[in-house]
Amino acid sequence: MGTSTGGLDWGTVEAVLFDLDGVITPTAEVHMHAWAEMFTAFLDGQGVAPYTEQDYFAHVDGKPRYDGVAALLASRGLDVPWGGPDDTPDTVSVCGLGNRKNVLFGEVLARDGVRAYPGSLELVDALEARGTRMAIVSSSANAPDVLEAAGLLGRFETVVDGVVAREHRLRGKPCPDTYEFAADILGVAHPRAVVVEDAVSGVEAGAAGDFAAVVGVDRGAGAQQLLSHGADLVVDDLAELVPGVEERP
Repeated sequence: MGTSTGGLDWGTVEAVLFDLDGVITPTAEVHMHAWAEMFTAFLDGQGVAPYTEQDYFAHVDGKPRYDGVAALLASRGLDVPWGGPDDTPDTVSVCGLGNRKNVLFGEVLARDGVRAYPGSLELVDALEARGTRMAIVSSSANAPDVLEAAGLLGRFETVVDGVVAREHRLRGKPCPDTYEFAADILGVAHPRAVVVEDAVSGVEAGAAGDFAAVVGVDRGAGAQQLLSHGADLVVDDLAELVPGVEERP
């Protein structure tokens, strides 16, 4: 097969490894609201710059929850103890703040639900018809709940989320080992798998692995940013890739 839409040759691709938030579902918006509410309340009165939307992309997007908290606090020069995963949401620690954000995320998801991006569903349908294996790779421990809320839990052969990463002692995103682990579960050689990401950190992780390609989805990080951090091509919507998937040798 020749080069397909967007410059991606699907001829040897056997699997696609999707990030979830911002790629398949617009839950990035739910996460953004939850992060903003948590950090705005915490930073108020700390004598530091207030939380902004750009902080989400610069410090939080694509990272495991506690790492995102730590990165944001470091950007403000705040020294907060790490604590532990069992910290209550009102504990002033990295883990406590992360757990507080997770409570807020769950409340919004339960109240409002979530629907997949139409263009992402088009690509999933096309890949399924083509017989391409598919996996979700997400640093979020909420990934199965999000997929279930969107009616998509059965569409992917495996889900490597934050819980799975901890159980298997993977480093979690942004690191290539979570993508590699997902490809291994599918039984697909890494150079025959494509990574699809919207976060700069996730694109970097995909680019660090031996994958066929890394597709960036520009949901606000900026196309040039994604390209400069390792994306082989960037699309605004995954439906742009469907014509290439539908090509036949």
